[in-house]
Amino acid sequence: MAINIGIVVSEFNFDITRAMLELAKEHADFLGARVSHVLKVPGVFDMPLAVKDMLGRSDVDCVVTLGAVIEGQTGHDEIVIQHASRKIADLSLEFNKPVTLGVAGPGMSRLEAHERVDYAKRAVEAAVKMTKALSASRPRKARGRSGG
Repeated sequence: MAINIGIVVSEFNFDITRAMLELAKEHADFLGARVSHVLKVPGVFDMPLAVKDMLGRSDVDCVVTLGAVIEGQTGHDEIVIQHASRKIADLSLEFNKPVTLGVAGPGMSRLEAHERVDYAKRAVEAAVKMTKALSASRPRKARGRSGG
């Protein structure tokens, strides 16, 4: 079974998230999955609407979110990640499809964010594993039998 992955990636801190996106694509290919859609959004806070759109597609089995929430002068980074991650988790449950959080932060510096681009790889791996696990646990559709 080929797994189709949708990726939602933040353009904010794109020097970091661009590297995350490339790593995610490479790792999906390594795992035998296919990235069917990539959608760029302005920031992590904007991800839930894009995730919802992806989850509604029949050709998307799971969604990977990629972003970097870097610490600023205020607690804004914590608010962004708390609200976005909660809504992303809710959407996964609503659509009964895996959505993984490949978002580094909050509370990290730009240098720490660069060191954590491998979160993308972890998110892809988790999405593939969850999709396979859910697929294996769901009953197969009944096949028609020829009459006797």
